[in-house]
Amino acid sequence: MIPPVQIGSYRIERLLGTGSFATVWLGYEPSLGARVAIKVLADNWSHDLRVRERFLDEARLLWRLDHERIVRVYSLGELDDGRPYLVMAWADGGSLRDRLAAGPLPAGPGLRLLREIAAGVAVLHDHGIVHRDLTPGNVLFRSRPAAPASGGPAEQVMIADLGLAKTLAAASGLTARAGTPGYMAPEQDDPLAVVDTRTDVYGLGRLGIRLLGASGAERSDAPVGLREGVPPRVADVLLTATAHRPADRYPDATTFAAALDRATGGRPSTAAPRSAKLRPTGIRRLSRLVVAVVMTAAALAPVASDSVGGRTQTSPGTATDPTGRITVVLPEGWRAKRGTWDRQREPDGRPAPALVVSPAPDQWASDPAVPGAFVGLSRSVAARTTPAAFLTERLPTGCTAAPVRTSRQAGIDWVVVQYTSCRSGRAVIVEAAGLAPRGAGLVYVEITPPAGSGSGFVDALLAGVAVR
Repeated sequence: MIPPVQIGSYRIERLLGTGSFATVWLGYEPSLGARVAIKVLADNWSHDLRVRERFLDEARLLWRLDHERIVRVYSLGELDDGRPYLVMAWADGGSLRDRLAAGPLPAGPGLRLLREIAAGVAVLHDHGIVHRDLTPGNVLFRSRPAAPASGGPAEQVMIADLGLAKTLAAASGLTARAGTPGYMAPEQDDPLAVVDTRTDVYGLGRLGIRLLGASGAERSDAPVGLREGVPPRVADVLLTATAHRPADRYPDATTFAAALDRATGGRPSTAAPRSAKLRPTGIRRLSRLVVAVVMTAAALAPVASDSVGGRTQTSPGTATDPTGRITVVLPEGWRAKRGTWDRQREPDGRPAPALVVSPAPDQWASDPAVPGAFVGLSRSVAARTTPAAFLTERLPTGCTAAPVRTSRQAGIDWVVVQYTSCRSGRAVIVEAAGLAPRGAGLVYVEITPPAGSGSGFVDALLAGVAVR
């Protein structure tokens, strides 16, 4: 990797770290004498719109939070090759992962640090954000400009890497599998499960076990044994935080911190969250998450290319793709454009078949006012994922989602989610996926129904999809 010499007004001094999606450099601004961390989207992901939008969404979240307990973002820019970058606060004290690699922390500092981490996560929860990936690598340390007059800590603990963070919304439980094994809550393996603040509580519990547990206690299947010097009641706190069922955990980071205070003698640390009181029990009914950091709805729309056939079929009744594997009953006044599923290949290397059905198939993808639907079928997709998980890969941003529902039509069990108020201008977008009978593949349908139509139109269209 050849290091850049300059990014924006910052002279690059050295590499700070690399990850799956980004590289972080240490930058220096001579006129200010300031050092910053500059996070640059990796070159191999620069053309993936979903990853790019996730990267930018992290910048928006950090900018909106602007809190000392969360890594601050100062500006957003773009390299000459089009890759975005974030200019952020530099954690000159490294990460918790670095410190744990040098050996375990004493009990007292470990307890205080866990309390500091909980305070940072509480800031996220107070703003309706779930981190979803609390690990030692995402806990950073930054030197304070001067020692606090009160004799407080000389370092500020910061929560970093909000690339997987999600905002809470009264919507669907559909969410992509994400997180780090060993710290990831059980429900994060289920794309239809509720993922809310209790998911972060599980991560706090796992961090607590890593900081305070006896040798071997970091295994997720091990009982919570504590190191010498840790108050015994802390084990009960960590056990509750890492309960398998979310309903058995503390509802949020503030409540976790309050329980930790009680277990250590009832005296909160100097790093108390903004509110040390218990939140209302209604927090247990927090609504589900919607992944809102992927592609825009317009970019999301699949493309049925003209590489196979590509002719507009005008005959009434039904439409069939060029391979004969997909047949769709056409709503009255609709026509079909036959083609292939863009960027999807079958095991034999051939393009996956597809149809676009609409009153105006050529205009459907570009004109939000035109109703229509895309229908694609792929054995390759069925081999690598489930219908629910596939939908998480395509969730549109800037939309409000209704709860996920299922619908059995024409022998297919469909997972269906409806979005409204999308920034793309489409009033309604419906995503549906299901496994076709006899191993024919995963069939995916994206629908923009006619204005004023309800779920009955969607179910009727799905009932008219037949595959072989």
